[in-house]
Amino acid sequence: MKSLGNSGSDVIEAESESIGILLIEGYPIIPFSCVVDSLRTANRLSGQALYRWEYYAPDEQPVSASCGITVPTRPLAAASDLETLVIVAPNTAQHFDDASTLKQLRTLDRQGVNLGSASSGSFILARAGLLDEVRCTIHWENIPVFRELYPQVDVAFTLYEIADRRCTCSGGTAALDMMLKLIENRHGRDLALQVSQQFHHDRIRSEVDSQQMADRIDLAMNAPRLIDVINLMENNIEAPLPLPAIAEKCGLSLRQIERLFHKYRDMTPSQYYLSLRLKHAKQLLLNTNRSVIDISIATGFETQSYFTACYRKHFGSSPRNHRSQVATGNKG
Repeated sequence: MKSLGNSGSDVIEAESESIGILLIEGYPIIPFSCVVDSLRTANRLSGQALYRWEYYAPDEQPVSASCGITVPTRPLAAASDLETLVIVAPNTAQHFDDASTLKQLRTLDRQGVNLGSASSGSFILARAGLLDEVRCTIHWENIPVFRELYPQVDVAFTLYEIADRRCTCSGGTAALDMMLKLIENRHGRDLALQVSQQFHHDRIRSEVDSQQMADRIDLAMNAPRLIDVINLMENNIEAPLPLPAIAEKCGLSLRQIERLFHKYRDMTPSQYYLSLRLKHAKQLLLNTNRSVIDISIATGFETQSYFTACYRKHFGSSPRNHRSQVATGNKG
Protein backbone atom coordinates (compact mmCIF):
# COMPACT_ATOMS: atom_id res chain seq x y z
CA MET A 1 0.00 0.00 0.00
CA LYS A 2 1.56 3.30 -1.08
CA SER A 3 1.16 6.56 0.81
CA LEU A 4 -0.03 9.77 -0.81
CA GLY A 5 3.12 11.78 -0.06
CA ASN A 6 5.72 12.84 -2.60
CA SER A 7 7.49 9.83 -4.02
CA GLY A 8 10.61 11.90 -4.67
CA SER A 9 10.85 10.43 -8.17
CA ASP A 10 9.38 11.09 -11.59
CA VAL A 11 9.53 7.42 -12.57
CA ILE A 12 6.19 6.31 -14.03
CA GLU A 13 4.66 3.36 -12.25
CA ALA A 14 2.41 1.29 -14.50
CA GLU A 15 0.52 -0.56 -11.76
CA SER A 16 -3.18 0.26 -11.43
CA GLU A 17 -4.42 2.07 -8.32
CA SER A 18 -7.89 1.27 -7.00
CA ILE A 19 -9.82 4.40 -5.96
CA GLY A 20 -13.12 4.46 -4.10
CA ILE A 21 -15.30 7.57 -4.20
CA LEU A 22 -17.76 7.84 -1.31
CA LEU A 23 -20.72 10.06 -2.20
CA ILE A 24 -22.85 11.71 0.49
CA GLU A 25 -26.38 12.92 -0.33
CA GLY A 26 -26.32 16.42 -1.82
CA TYR A 27 -22.65 16.18 -2.85
CA PRO A 28 -21.32 19.01 -5.09
CA ILE A 29 -20.78 18.03 -8.70
CA ILE A 30 -17.66 20.14 -9.41
CA PRO A 31 -15.22 18.44 -7.02
CA PHE A 32 -16.76 15.08 -7.92
CA SER A 33 -16.09 15.65 -11.62
CA CYS A 34 -12.59 16.98 -10.87
CA VAL A 35 -11.72 13.72 -9.13
CA VAL A 36 -13.18 11.42 -11.77
CA ASP A 37 -12.06 13.29 -14.89
CA SER A 38 -8.50 13.75 -13.65
CA LEU A 39 -8.22 9.98 -13.22
CA ARG A 40 -9.88 9.28 -16.58
CA THR A 41 -7.64 11.77 -18.38
CA ALA A 42 -4.49 10.39 -16.75
CA ASN A 43 -5.41 6.96 -18.07
CA ARG A 44 -6.12 8.30 -21.57
CA LEU A 45 -2.96 10.38 -21.88
CA SER A 46 -0.68 7.70 -20.46
CA GLY A 47 -2.21 4.95 -22.55
CA GLN A 48 -2.34 2.81 -19.42
CA ALA A 49 -4.93 1.85 -16.83
CA LEU A 50 -3.14 3.78 -14.09
CA TYR A 51 -6.36 4.19 -12.12
CA ARG A 52 -9.60 2.30 -11.70
CA TRP A 53 -12.43 3.65 -9.58
CA GLU A 54 -15.81 2.79 -8.20
CA TYR A 55 -18.56 4.82 -6.52
CA TYR A 56 -19.83 4.06 -3.03
CA ALA A 57 -22.64 5.27 -0.78
CA PRO A 58 -23.19 4.92 2.99
CA ASP A 59 -25.83 2.25 2.33
CA GLU A 60 -27.82 0.76 -0.53
CA GLN A 61 -29.92 3.90 -1.09
CA PRO A 62 -29.34 6.05 -4.22
CA VAL A 63 -27.30 9.21 -3.66
CA SER A 64 -28.00 12.40 -5.61
CA ALA A 65 -25.78 15.40 -6.20
CA SER A 66 -27.00 18.87 -5.28
CA CYS A 67 -27.92 19.37 -8.94
CA GLY A 68 -30.01 16.17 -8.98
CA ILE A 69 -27.59 13.88 -10.84
CA THR A 70 -27.47 10.32 -9.51
CA VAL A 71 -24.74 7.81 -10.30
CA PRO A 72 -24.85 4.07 -9.60
CA THR A 73 -23.18 3.21 -6.30
CA ARG A 74 -22.36 0.25 -4.12
CA PRO A 75 -22.67 0.25 -0.31
CA LEU A 76 -19.43 1.20 1.42
CA ALA A 77 -19.56 -2.06 3.36
CA ALA A 78 -18.90 -3.87 0.07
CA ALA A 79 -15.64 -1.99 -0.59
CA SER A 80 -12.56 -4.19 -0.86
CA ASP A 81 -9.01 -3.99 -2.21
CA LEU A 82 -9.05 -0.19 -2.15
CA GLU A 83 -5.83 1.78 -2.05
CA THR A 84 -7.52 5.18 -1.59
CA LEU A 85 -11.01 6.36 -0.63
CA VAL A 86 -12.06 9.96 -1.35
CA ILE A 87 -15.21 11.42 0.24
CA VAL A 88 -17.34 13.93 -1.68
CA ALA A 89 -19.82 15.55 0.70
CA PRO A 90 -22.01 18.69 0.85
CA ASN A 91 -21.27 21.70 3.05
CA THR A 92 -23.77 20.36 5.60
CA ALA A 93 -21.50 17.39 6.32
CA GLN A 94 -20.89 18.63 9.88
CA HIS A 95 -24.29 17.05 10.66
CA PHE A 96 -23.37 13.66 9.17
CA ASP A 97 -23.31 11.10 11.97
CA ASP A 98 -23.95 7.68 10.48
CA ALA A 99 -22.31 5.32 12.96
CA SER A 100 -21.92 2.51 10.44
CA THR A 101 -20.09 4.71 7.93
CA LEU A 102 -17.77 6.14 10.58
CA LYS A 103 -16.96 2.62 11.76
CA GLN A 104 -16.26 1.47 8.20
CA LEU A 105 -13.91 4.42 7.66
CA ARG A 106 -11.96 3.47 10.78
CA THR A 107 -11.78 -0.12 9.54
CA LEU A 108 -10.45 1.00 6.16
CA ASP A 109 -7.86 3.13 7.94
CA ARG A 110 -6.69 0.13 9.97
CA GLN A 111 -6.40 -1.81 6.71
CA GLY A 112 -3.99 0.82 5.41
CA VAL A 113 -6.34 2.55 2.97
CA ASN A 114 -5.46 6.18 2.21
CA LEU A 115 -8.39 8.43 3.14
CA GLY A 116 -9.25 11.82 1.67
CA SER A 117 -11.85 14.42 0.98
CA ALA A 118 -12.62 16.38 -2.18
CA SER A 119 -14.96 18.80 -0.40
CA SER A 120 -16.60 18.92 3.04
CA GLY A 121 -15.75 15.31 3.77
CA SER A 122 -13.15 16.63 6.21
CA PHE A 123 -16.03 16.97 8.67
CA ILE A 124 -16.73 13.24 8.35
CA LEU A 125 -13.09 12.22 8.68
CA ALA A 126 -12.73 14.43 11.76
CA ARG A 127 -15.88 12.99 13.34
CA ALA A 128 -14.43 9.53 12.81
CA GLY A 129 -11.26 10.65 14.61
CA LEU A 130 -9.13 10.23 11.50
CA LEU A 131 -7.64 13.73 11.25
CA ASP A 132 -6.25 14.16 14.78
CA GLU A 133 -2.63 13.58 13.78
CA VAL A 134 -2.51 15.43 10.45
CA ARG A 135 -2.95 18.91 9.01
CA CYS A 136 -6.09 19.26 6.90
CA THR A 137 -8.21 21.83 5.14
CA ILE A 138 -11.83 22.56 4.25
CA HIS A 139 -13.70 25.39 2.52
CA TRP A 140 -12.99 28.74 4.18
CA GLU A 141 -16.69 29.24 5.00
CA ASN A 142 -16.63 26.07 7.08
CA ILE A 143 -13.39 26.71 8.97
CA PRO A 144 -14.97 28.63 11.91
CA VAL A 145 -17.44 25.80 12.54
CA PHE A 146 -14.80 23.13 11.97
CA ARG A 147 -12.49 24.73 14.55
CA GLU A 148 -15.29 24.93 17.09
CA LEU A 149 -16.27 21.28 16.60
CA TYR A 150 -12.73 19.86 16.35
CA PRO A 151 -10.32 22.19 18.17
CA GLN A 152 -7.73 19.38 18.36
CA VAL A 153 -7.43 19.21 14.55
CA ASP A 154 -4.94 21.40 12.69
CA VAL A 155 -7.02 22.98 9.91
CA ALA A 156 -5.51 25.46 7.45
CA PHE A 157 -6.75 28.01 4.90
CA THR A 158 -4.79 26.23 2.16
CA LEU A 159 -6.32 24.88 -1.06
CA TYR A 160 -5.34 21.31 -0.24
CA GLU A 161 -3.25 19.29 2.17
CA ILE A 162 -1.54 15.98 1.42
CA ALA A 163 -0.01 13.90 4.21
CA ASP A 164 1.31 10.34 4.14
CA ARG A 165 -2.13 8.74 4.21
CA ARG A 166 -4.52 11.69 4.11
CA CYS A 167 -5.53 14.19 1.45
CA THR A 168 -8.07 16.95 1.93
CA CYS A 169 -9.02 19.98 -0.11
CA SER A 170 -11.26 23.02 0.12
CA GLY A 171 -13.70 21.87 -2.57
CA GLY A 172 -14.55 23.34 -5.95
CA THR A 173 -11.68 23.38 -8.41
CA ALA A 174 -9.18 22.91 -5.58
CA ALA A 175 -10.10 19.23 -5.96
CA LEU A 176 -8.46 19.32 -9.39
CA ASP A 177 -5.24 20.77 -7.95
CA MET A 178 -5.19 18.08 -5.27
CA MET A 179 -5.72 15.30 -7.80
CA LEU A 180 -3.04 16.73 -10.12
CA LYS A 181 -0.59 16.74 -7.21
CA LEU A 182 -1.48 13.13 -6.36
CA ILE A 183 -0.94 12.16 -10.01
CA GLU A 184 2.41 13.97 -9.97
CA ASN A 185 3.47 12.19 -6.77
CA ARG A 186 2.63 8.79 -8.24
CA HIS A 187 3.39 9.13 -11.95
CA GLY A 188 5.55 12.20 -12.45
CA ARG A 189 5.14 15.90 -13.15
CA ASP A 190 5.02 15.57 -16.94
CA LEU A 191 1.81 13.55 -16.85
CA ALA A 192 0.25 15.86 -14.24
CA LEU A 193 1.00 18.89 -16.43
CA GLN A 194 -0.51 17.17 -19.46
CA VAL A 195 -3.70 16.47 -17.51
CA SER A 196 -3.75 20.08 -16.28
CA GLN A 197 -3.43 21.40 -19.82
CA GLN A 198 -6.37 19.27 -20.95
CA PHE A 199 -8.58 21.27 -18.58
CA HIS A 200 -7.08 24.66 -19.57
CA HIS A 201 -5.72 24.82 -16.02
CA ASP A 202 -2.80 27.21 -16.25
CA ARG A 203 -0.80 25.71 -13.39
CA ILE A 204 -0.97 23.17 -10.59
CA ARG A 205 -1.56 25.33 -7.57
CA SER A 206 0.54 24.30 -4.58
CA GLU A 207 -0.42 23.28 -1.05
CA VAL A 208 0.67 26.68 0.25
CA ASP A 209 -1.70 28.67 -1.95
CA SER A 210 -4.33 30.29 0.24
CA GLN A 211 -8.03 29.89 -0.49
CA GLN A 212 -8.41 33.65 -0.15
CA MET A 213 -5.34 34.64 -2.15
CA ALA A 214 -7.46 35.83 -5.10
CA ASP A 215 -9.05 38.38 -2.79
CA ARG A 216 -5.60 39.50 -1.65
CA ILE A 217 -3.66 39.72 -4.90
CA ASP A 218 -3.86 43.51 -4.69
CA LEU A 219 -2.43 43.38 -1.18
CA ALA A 220 0.33 40.95 -2.12
CA MET A 221 1.41 43.33 -4.87
CA ASN A 222 0.86 46.70 -3.20
CA ALA A 223 0.45 46.28 0.57
CA PRO A 224 1.89 42.95 1.76
CA ARG A 225 2.17 44.20 5.35
CA LEU A 226 -1.59 44.62 5.47
CA ILE A 227 -1.90 40.85 4.91
CA ASP A 228 0.00 40.36 8.18
CA VAL A 229 -2.50 42.61 9.95
CA ILE A 230 -5.49 40.74 8.50
CA ASN A 231 -3.96 37.36 9.38
CA LEU A 232 -3.55 38.50 13.00
CA MET A 233 -7.18 39.59 13.10
CA GLU A 234 -8.39 36.28 11.63
CA ASN A 235 -6.38 34.29 14.16
CA ASN A 236 -7.65 36.29 17.14
CA ILE A 237 -11.44 36.21 16.95
CA GLU A 238 -12.41 34.98 20.42
CA ALA A 239 -10.03 37.36 22.17
CA PRO A 240 -9.66 40.32 19.80
CA LEU A 241 -6.32 42.09 19.94
CA PRO A 242 -6.26 45.85 20.55
CA LEU A 243 -5.19 47.76 17.45
CA PRO A 244 -2.05 49.11 19.17
CA ALA A 245 -0.97 45.52 19.90
CA ILE A 246 -1.58 44.53 16.28
CA ALA A 247 0.40 47.53 15.09
CA GLU A 248 3.31 46.63 17.36
CA LYS A 249 3.35 42.96 16.28
CA CYS A 250 3.36 44.01 12.61
CA GLY A 251 5.90 46.79 13.00
CA LEU A 252 3.47 49.46 11.84
CA SER A 253 2.02 52.61 13.36
CA LEU A 254 -1.70 53.03 13.95
CA ARG A 255 -1.77 55.78 11.34
CA GLN A 256 -0.13 53.49 8.78
CA ILE A 257 -2.69 50.74 9.44
CA GLU A 258 -5.57 53.19 9.18
CA ARG A 259 -4.28 54.52 5.84
CA LEU A 260 -3.85 51.00 4.46
CA PHE A 261 -7.38 49.91 5.39
CA HIS A 262 -8.86 53.13 4.03
CA LYS A 263 -7.00 52.75 0.71
CA TYR A 264 -7.41 49.02 0.12
CA ARG A 265 -10.58 48.07 2.01
CA ASP A 266 -12.44 51.41 2.17
CA MET A 267 -13.12 51.09 5.90
CA THR A 268 -11.41 51.57 9.23
CA PRO A 269 -9.37 48.75 10.85
CA SER A 270 -11.99 48.50 13.61
CA GLN A 271 -14.82 48.14 11.08
CA TYR A 272 -12.94 45.42 9.23
CA TYR A 273 -12.13 43.51 12.43
CA LEU A 274 -15.75 43.74 13.59
CA SER A 275 -16.94 42.46 10.19
CA LEU A 276 -14.62 39.43 10.46
CA ARG A 277 -15.96 38.59 13.92
CA LEU A 278 -19.59 38.94 12.83
CA LYS A 279 -19.08 36.74 9.77
CA HIS A 280 -17.50 34.14 12.06
CA ALA A 281 -20.51 34.45 14.39
CA LYS A 282 -22.90 33.95 11.48
CA GLN A 283 -21.24 30.68 10.51
CA LEU A 284 -21.50 29.41 14.08
CA LEU A 285 -25.09 30.57 14.38
CA LEU A 286 -26.30 28.88 11.19
CA ASN A 287 -24.21 25.71 11.37
CA THR A 288 -24.12 24.75 15.04
CA ASN A 289 -26.58 24.44 17.92
CA ARG A 290 -24.56 26.69 20.20
CA SER A 291 -26.52 29.30 22.14
CA VAL A 292 -26.41 32.97 21.17
CA ILE A 293 -24.57 33.82 24.38
CA ASP A 294 -21.94 31.14 23.67
CA ILE A 295 -21.46 32.48 20.15
CA SER A 296 -21.14 36.03 21.39
CA ILE A 297 -18.37 34.90 23.78
CA ALA A 298 -16.66 32.84 21.06
CA THR A 299 -16.45 35.92 18.84
CA GLY A 300 -15.15 38.31 21.46
CA PHE A 301 -18.22 40.30 22.51
CA GLU A 302 -18.40 41.34 26.16
CA THR A 303 -22.21 41.19 26.37
CA GLN A 304 -24.94 39.41 24.45
CA SER A 305 -26.86 42.67 24.04
CA TYR A 306 -23.92 44.38 22.32
CA PHE A 307 -23.41 41.33 20.10
CA THR A 308 -27.10 41.34 19.12
CA ALA A 309 -27.02 45.05 18.31
CA CYS A 310 -23.91 44.69 16.13
CA TYR A 311 -25.30 41.60 14.40
CA ARG A 312 -28.62 43.30 13.63
CA LYS A 313 -26.88 46.35 12.22
CA HIS A 314 -24.57 44.26 10.02
CA PHE A 315 -27.00 41.60 8.77
CA GLY A 316 -30.38 43.34 9.16
CA SER A 317 -31.75 40.76 11.59
CA SER A 318 -31.11 39.69 15.16
CA PRO A 319 -29.16 36.44 15.68
CA ARG A 320 -32.22 34.57 16.96
CA ASN A 321 -34.43 35.74 14.10
CA HIS A 322 -31.77 34.97 11.52
CA ARG A 323 -31.37 31.42 12.84
CA SER A 324 -35.14 30.93 12.88
CA GLN A 325 -35.60 32.32 9.36
CA VAL A 326 -32.91 30.09 7.88
CA ALA A 327 -34.23 27.02 9.74
CA THR A 328 -37.70 27.55 8.23
CA GLY A 329 -36.29 28.29 4.78
CA ASN A 330 -37.57 31.85 4.65
CA LYS A 331 -34.23 33.57 4.25
CA GLY A 332 -30.67 32.63 3.26
